[in-house]
Amino acid sequence: MLSECHGVESTAKRVTLVPPIENVEEFLSKLPAFKNTYQPWYSEAYAVVKQILPDRLADFISYYQRPKPRKDITYENYRIEDYLQGLTVTRGGYEKEKIVGPDAAIPPFEQQLAIVNSVSGRFDSSLYDIRQIVQADLFESDLDAAEELATKKFTRAAGALAGVVLEKHLAQVCKNRNIKVAKKHPAISDLNEALKQANAIDVPQWRFVQHLADIRNLCDHSKAKEPTVEQVSDLISGVRKVIKTVL
Repeated sequence: MLSECHGVESTAKRVTLVPPIENVEEFLSKLPAFKNTYQPWYSEAYAVVKQILPDRLADFISYYQRPKPRKDITYENYRIEDYLQGLTVTRGGYEKEKIVGPDAAIPPFEQQLAIVNSVSGRFDSSLYDIRQIVQADLFESDLDAAEELATKKFTRAAGALAGVVLEKHLAQVCKNRNIKVAKKHPAISDLNEALKQANAIDVPQWRFVQHLADIRNLCDHSKAKEPTVEQVSDLISGVRKVIKTVL
């Protein structure tokens, strides 16, 4: 667009290329014409923005379409659509003075590029959100299975399953918050302590999680005492609370 608006010679003075190119004029002259390539680009970019950044779609469109109504054409309201139609506004008689022309379309296009470039960050964020939702659904499914085991008096298995959910959730929270855990294979108590030290949870939350860890240990390790249905129910309901409040 620069070379089409300012000419190859003028543009060559404006452009800094890394690595340097010996013949800038020749390089710019070989670039595809903006008027021939913009519409296909716009169609594809429109679809991407609509899907990934719907809250910016109206802005993206506004940089292309002429605003309506528009009494006067100025540098501020000149749009890419005007450029594609070759619109130049002048005044005067024989020696016409240009009021606004194709170069006014450069800032709107730069804004469109900025919106499209921001898609990658939102795309990563969207994948993160999807991953979190899928994980939450899996946790809920596991806790439902734990409840079913508890109702059938398989208390140790139910408690062990709920404990796994709690451990995985706390590990994910540490990962999300970039909290380092010393042990290679940390238990619930290790993760709980790391979260407290990082001020990610307060003391009451830390005590609550530790209580759940004690019940989980009873289900997993102690053979002298059988966990009760009430204890396992407390563990399952407690884990449900933690995965919704410790984030």
